[in-house]
Formats: sequence, structure tokens, C-alpha cells
Amino acid sequence: MDPKSFVDSAVLLLVVAAIAVTVFRHFGLGSVLGLLVTGVVVGPHTMGPFVTANVEDVRQFTELGVVLLLFLIGLEMKPRHLWDLRRTLFGLGSLQIVLSALLITGYFRLFEHSWGTALLIGCSFALSSTAFVVQMLRDQGEIATHHGQTAFAVLLMQDLAVVPLLALVPLLADSGTLPEDTRLWEQIGVAVALVALVVLGGRYLVPRILDHLARKNNREAFLLAAMGAVFIAAWAMHHAGMSMALGAFLMGMMLSTSRYSLQIEAGMEPHKGLLMSLFFVAVGMSLDVRVLLEHPGQFGLNVLAIIAIKVAVLYLLCLCFGTGRSIALKVSFLLSQGGEFGFVLFGAAKALGIIDDFVFVMGAAVISLTMLLTPMLVKLSNWLARRVAAAPAEVHQSFRYSGRGNESAVRVVIGGYGRVGHTVGTILASTGIPYVAFDSDAVLVAKWNAEGHPVFYGDLGDPQLLTAASLQEIDLVVLTIDKRHTAVRAASLIRSQLPQVSIVARARDLASCEALLRAGVSKAYPETLEASLRLAAETLESLGISNAETDMLLREVRSADYALVRSGPEGRAAPPREGRS
Repeated sequence: MDPKSFVDSAVLLLVVAAIAVTVFRHFGLGSVLGLLVTGVVVGPHTMGPFVTANVEDVRQFTELGVVLLLFLIGLEMKPRHLWDLRRTLFGLGSLQIVLSALLITGYFRLFEHSWGTALLIGCSFALSSTAFVVQMLRDQGEIATHHGQTAFAVLLMQDLAVVPLLALVPLLADSGTLPEDTRLWEQIGVAVALVALVVLGGRYLVPRILDHLARKNNREAFLLAAMGAVFIAAWAMHHAGMSMALGAFLMGMMLSTSRYSLQIEAGMEPHKGLLMSLFFVAVGMSLDVRVLLEHPGQFGLNVLAIIAIKVAVLYLLCLCFGTGRSIALKVSFLLSQGGEFGFVLFGAAKALGIIDDFVFVMGAAVISLTMLLTPMLVKLSNWLARRVAAAPAEVHQSFRYSGRGNESAVRVVIGGYGRVGHTVGTILASTGIPYVAFDSDAVLVAKWNAEGHPVFYGDLGDPQLLTAASLQEIDLVVLTIDKRHTAVRAASLIRSQLPQVSIVARARDLASCEALLRAGVSKAYPETLEASLRLAAETLESLGISNAETDMLLREVRSADYALVRSGPEGRAAPPREGRS
């Protein structure tokens, strides 16, 4: 594509996306639906600037967004929490795949002469969209709820089922057997070996590399190394014939116990958001409107049948697994769409001659439309769930921020964990107030982390860190950062993102104190001046002045904005502030 054409296409895409997302969010339908509609509008099937060949390339590239999405989910889930989900993962997830595939196969056998073709279609539509569902859950803040955890476990089992489903495709071809170079036992052996390498690398090798780069304060290389580890894990799973997203999830889960997990998440989040937006646009581009217009009856019947079968199977299975009717309704409608892996299965089947062009186009269109309908189906399920149960959604512990090291909700964040930050943290811990601390000194973080303090590697001046750490509900931020510029930048960011939070800061001198207060700090205490005042108080008490008179004098000095001492060397760099008392 020449540069001018590329710029024209990019401008059109951004303008349509901005309008569509604004409109759909205004009506409460979510940004994902707006992005899908954007893809339909600018796609090749509605006279858009993109051609069909480009759409496939774009969709494959933007699947990297799904990789980053599953990596970030893995960062929020420790291995023991995955083990807690084993009953849902292997029990409910496996039964959903088998039963949905069999019923959908039976339905398509009415239209297909071959059982093999019907079975392939059934297996393809039995899978749901990991990217779509997880993104919706994260956008709505429901990834930690009971239904969010149940849906995620089923999706993870579907990703694990990729290997046998891919192996099924050549078996259904005319040859009837696997090629010599793709024996099933060899493929499974390679998959197991690569999974082990990803797990071991994420558990032992990658944390050591990140630790070395953090100690060197090489932040650019730190982010690139973390991203490289994610894509290497994804490549390994792809090489094994499995889902790339599964490799990224495993790498994220291995790094979830690292003290660098929050800073990694902060660095990855912007890239994930952009790629995921483009992914949904590419899915919308895949929707061939001509199929709908030429075969509206068959197309509509296929969409309704797939949604109805998957909803019924998931609803009944969830009830059998004791989730309750409300959760069962939410999970069943949430996973009723076709998945992005269906594109891969249909493509492989088409290449081997198992299905013709019409079945391929119909299958891709059905997957795209079921995704398009999901936000509205989710709204319907929420309404039905409210009718059958009034109980609030239960938050699963594996996705609470407190699960990273504190079992209570975090109330205080300490920025900088040197001598002052450590003192504040110790006092908070002694009074039972839960807190979390961040410091950009990797050596210091390692020291306090090893002693059991809730200290993580991170810079509070990073715009993504507060969001990644899920700290929107905190009560107080205590800034004890040494460098004035860094402290002021962090204070400005915190005030803009968390306007309701109180900020208390330690400053070197009155000049730093003034800068912090202008940046939005609620209270700032100049360290050297406070030490001087404490020494003056001890002097007065030694000369016989009572404690009450001394405390009153100190309060007057502080309440008058240190006016009494501003004429000295400490206050010359900082003129009195106007409008403060």
C-alpha cells in the first residue's frame, strides 16, 4: 500500500471508529460493538478502502493484541488460583466443548452430506472468543466476579483444546490419516516440551533478566525484554500447534509472583489496548454482508441455532456444577458467540478441501455476527439474572489486588520506600492498616520484598501504573520520594487520575514543599525544617518551657505557613504562598 493510500485509510478508520465507539458507549452497548461496526463500515464488503487479502493480514497481526491481553490476565492470576479453578476448567470446560460440538454437528448434518464436514463445523463453532469475552469482562470490571471466573476457566480449556482440534482437521481430509511428519503423539510431545520450557523460563530465567535490567535502571530494555518474553512464549505455543494466547497466559502467570509484575503490566497496557481495538475492527471487516443478503434465511437460522445450542448447553452445565441460575445465565450468554480460532479451523479445512468456499464464507460471517450480537445478549442475560436473583456478584480472590500480598483491601500507597517510607510503612503495619509501596530502586525493592514487606518495583510517575495496580479505591498516598522533579511529577499524575485521594508528601525544603503543594499535594512537610523545629522544641523544653507551650509554638509556626522562619536561609528560596493559611 502506498503511503498516501495508507494515510487515507488510517484517517477514515480513526474517524469512523471514534464516532462509532462514542455512539455505542453513549447507549451503553460498549466500545467493542462500536469497533466491530467500524470494521463493517470500512471493510471490503461495504466498499471500504481495504481489500479482502489485507483484512486477513490485519487480523493475523492484531491477534498479537489477544496475546498481550492473555498475558495481562496471567499476571493477575497466580498458579495456585488456576489450581483452584481446576474443577471448572477441566470439568465444565471439557463438557462444554464436547456437548456443544456434538449438538452443533447434528444440526449441520441436516445441510451437509458428510459427517466429517459437519463435525469440523461443530467443533469450530463450539469455541468462543477469548479476546471478545475477556475484553468485555475487563471493560465492565467483572473479570473478578464468579461468572467472570467461570467464563475465563471455560475459555482457557478451549485454548487447551486447540491441539486435538487442529489434529482433527487432516484426519477429516480425503486421505483419512495424518501426514507422516505430523503424527499426533509427536505433536503432543512437542507441545508438552514447549509448555515446560515456557513455564521454566517464566519462573526462573525471565525474572533474573528483568532483575538485572531493573538494577541497571534500564527501563527501555526492561520493557522490551518483558515483551520479548511474551512473544517468545506465544511463538513456542504456535510452533507446537497451540494457541499463541495460551503461551502468553502461561508466561504471565509465571511472572505474577514477581515484584516487577505491576510495572510490566503498566508498560504493556497501552500496546494491548491499541492492538485489541484493531483486532475487533479486523473481525468486523471479515463480516461478508453479501452472504447475509444472498442467503438471509440460512444465515439467520445458523446464527440462531448456534447461539441457542451454546446457551442451552452452558446453562444446564453451569447448573449441574452448582453455580446457580443467575451465574448460569450470565456465563451461557457471555460465551454464546463463535471464536477467533474458528477462522483458523475453517481456513485449514478449506486448504485441505474439506469445505468449499461457500461454507468458509458462511462460517466466517456467522462467527463475526455472533460476536456483533454478544453485547446485546449480555445485556439480556444481566436483565434475566436480576429477575432470578438479587444477590450481588461475588468477587473471586484470585483477581483482587490484595491477593498480590495482602488479604485486606489496600488503603494507603507509599511512593518511595527508603528510610522515611519504611518508617511510615512500619507504623501502618503496626496499627493494622494495609498498605502497598512502590520504589524504582530494584535493589531496595528486593531487600524489603525478601523481608515480607509489600513493596513492588514501579514508578508512581508512570501514567499506567495506578490503573495497572487497581488502586482507585485507596484513601491516601504518602510520597517520600527524594528527587524533587520525580515527586512533583508523581503528585501531578496522582491528583489528575485520583482526584478524591488525599496526598501527603515529604519535601527536602520549603521550595520543594511549595512545588508539591502547587502540584496538588494535600499536605507537604519540609524535612530539614521539621527536624530543625523538633530540635528547637527540645531546646525550649531543656530550658524549662512546658511541653504545652512548646507544642503551641510549633503549631503556630506550621499554621502560619512557616512564616516565622521564612526570613532565614531555609525560606529564602520559597516566597510565601497566597491564599493558603
